[in-house]
Amino acid sequence: MKKYREVLTAFAAIALIYIVFYIVGVGCPIKFLTGISCAGCGMTRAFIALLHLDVASAFHYHPLFPLVFVAGAIALFRKRIPGKLYRISLFTITGVFLIIYLLRLFDASDTVVVFEPRNGFIYRIFVFIRRILRNVL
Repeated sequence: MKKYREVLTAFAAIALIYIVFYIVGVGCPIKFLTGISCAGCGMTRAFIALLHLDVASAFHYHPLFPLVFVAGAIALFRKRIPGKLYRISLFTITGVFLIIYLLRLFDASDTVVVFEPRNGFIYRIFVFIRRILRNVL
């Protein structure tokens, strides 16, 4: 029972962190820092759309949002799943996420997953530091 509580607490903590990011306007912290969407970008918006019963929009924001429930169930019942099946399941889910991420990243018409490093916070910090150094030197 303790393991179930730990897994549920971890999922709740992750969800709470992302809700806070969403409220303050950061959205995806990886995209905020780098300007490049992560493999999970659109997931929060997908679940918000799902809460509004807008399944089509949920799939638009992230077509793999249902796999979160599968991954959660796998993590929750890990002790009851044979080790090999557990590893294959996680490898498959990770692989599917990576494939879909790459497809979406290279799809110019996808407005959810973007590659815009110049919009990232890290890039802007470097530009700011470079300007300061140019003025000093």
